[in-house]
Amino acid sequence: MPHSVSRHLRIELENYDQKIRQFVPGYETMLDRAAAMAAHVRPTHVLDLGSGSGGLSEQLLKHHEIGTVELWDIDEEMLERAKTRLSAYGNRTKFSVKSFHDPFPHCAAITACISLHHILDLKQKTLLYARAFDALDDGGIFVNADTAIPTSGLEKQRLYRYWADHLVANGINEDQAWKHFEEWAEEDAYFSLGDELRALENAGFDPHCVWREGPNAVIVGRR
Repeated sequence: MPHSVSRHLRIELENYDQKIRQFVPGYETMLDRAAAMAAHVRPTHVLDLGSGSGGLSEQLLKHHEIGTVELWDIDEEMLERAKTRLSAYGNRTKFSVKSFHDPFPHCAAITACISLHHILDLKQKTLLYARAFDALDDGGIFVNADTAIPTSGLEKQRLYRYWADHLVANGINEDQAWKHFEEWAEEDAYFSLGDELRALENAGFDPHCVWREGPNAVIVGRR
């Protein structure tokens, strides 16, 4: 069955932009930081993987150093929302019903926000990073804004506690917060920040973490 954001998060799509802020610590700052990193290389073409409703793409398009942003998503409902959201940007946008498993076009920057955790195996994720490396121009950049939590240990416990506290502070009761984590685990897999950076390095990138809040991080790989 194709991935559906509304089914996965148990929300109505018209509530997505509100809910994602409830669910994700530091969401606004994460978008700003990810977009700024992509803009730094002044890309004429950015590929935004699993673009959803266009939150990151919108931040990218606010940077005049960026040319075209191509949004990829397999959830057609989310792409339609993105088309409406980004209508003012005209021919600077392109929308494709595609998975991040499809071949990547050559480009100067590849971005993703709250999407690549749907790859459940670290080896498969490393292969995706390698494909991104091969698709990027020399001097290009890969930017991934997502959750990074170890699969076990005290750090895992600490980060989930931080995340639960964020949900509670945003109007979600404690029991429901932990129920959300159980539900999301049906389709999501998180790896430690160290594992993510090593995967990028193994794919050929020069990797760095440029922002971190609780369970979330913005990591970049430079080609």
